[in-house]
Amino acid sequence: MLKLLARWALNALALMVLPALISSITVAGFVPALVAALVIGLLNALLRPILLILTLPVTIVSLGIFALVINGLLFWAASGLVPGVHIAGFWGAFWGAIVYSVLSWLVDMALGDARPQMRIGRN
Repeated sequence: MLKLLARWALNALALMVLPALISSITVAGFVPALVAALVIGLLNALLRPILLILTLPVTIVSLGIFALVINGLLFWAASGLVPGVHIAGFWGAFWGAIVYSVLSWLVDMALGDARPQMRIGRN
């Protein structure tokens, strides 16, 4: 439970870093960042798999690039649901989602939750 709360708080801090990197993103404070981190996590857990299945043909044709578009749209949608977090347009959401994904991955690595790389030829 403590690790889950730590991941949530660190992801909120990652959201607080985004305005320094992407000018079209604003976060009013830590509480809106906490709420946004929760909403982003819920959207990614509940809605993203459905959208990926529905758009599978487009994702295959685009060699997976359309999955990044879905991430950006969900990130933008989360900002629309959380007062205090604003993203000025799709491209800000697109790049924000990519940077946030990298920061979240770093949080998972720091907490020891990153998935290990598959090693070919070893058991």
